Amino acid sequence: MYDLSKVVVTSSPHIKADDDTRSLMLDVLIALLPALCVAVYTFGPRALVLTVVSMASCAVFETIYNKLVGHPNTAGDLSCLVTGMLIAFNVPVSAPWWMLVFGSLFGIIIVKMLFGGIGKNFMNPALGARAFMMASWAGLMTTWTVPHAELPLFGSVTVTDAISTATPLAALKTGALPADAGVLEMLLGQTGGVIGETSALALLAGGAYLLWRKVITINIPAAYILTVAVITFLFPMGDVSRVQWMLSQVLSGGLMLGAIFMATDYVTSPVTPKGQIIFGVGCGLLTVFIRYFGGLPEGVSYSILIMNTLVWAIDKATHPRKFGYALDKKKEAQ
Repeated sequence: MYDLSKVVVTSSPHIKADDDTRSLMLDVLIALLPALCVAVYTFGPRALVLTVVSMASCAVFETIYNKLVGHPNTAGDLSCLVTGMLIAFNVPVSAPWWMLVFGSLFGIIIVKMLFGGIGKNFMNPALGARAFMMASWAGLMTTWTVPHAELPLFGSVTVTDAISTATPLAALKTGALPADAGVLEMLLGQTGGVIGETSALALLAGGAYLLWRKVITINIPAAYILTVAVITFLFPMGDVSRVQWMLSQVLSGGLMLGAIFMATDYVTSPVTPKGQIIFGVGCGLLTVFIRYFGGLPEGVSYSILIMNTLVWAIDKATHPRKFGYALDKKKEAQ
């Protein structure tokens, strides 16, 4: 979970773009760079173009909103750039650039700014944007291209530009191990998938950096990933090796991206260590449930969004009570 002590919260409806907040967000951006580099290597420069478009759109929409409502511009705290990069990381490289603009509009204006800006939104803006794009353009959001295909920088991706491929999760959904994607390919990011999810190794490197910088704690990522690992090891689908099945479930799809960079969002996750573990376990249970029984092969984004809505209850149940608090209240009443 992001370290709340590094964020300055004021009576303003927005968090000030001070040096501490900017430093926090800069660390997150740095941690995402390894995954971005792998994406550019795997999918080509189009991945970088889409990421820049998404980040720029988020910054522009946050600036426009603040201007319209007369608030100080909060784009300088870099949180909008983090949201923009994560939105891009949640779409396939074949997605048109305009779709990311609409996704950024929804994530920044609807999910974040209308609720009061950073620190006030109840769900992760990037995941909210992904759900919006998935509901609006499901076909574009589920069209995958093979690694190292030659794609146009800005234009629409056609059949002649790239060969469609299936993600490892698509094979796992049928109860079979991916035929063309082993553990090494999933670690290095040489598989189909959205821009930022394919390389588990790059995402783990970013997570290690955030832990070293004390931007997040280990509670949510560990609880999330271990829950998925234990359940998939104990209950594999089909006649496959338990270890291979578990590793494929953990290393493929958006699990690493979600567990490290989105479930740990300090605004939309619990504040207590016990609550963080409950939150992570809940995300893991829902992810496996959706992967096994849902209509879609992936369940990371929806599991985190569902748990985001339960954070208030988790915080309330796990918040430590002061010793003697009830007795003091009784005396005051007398």
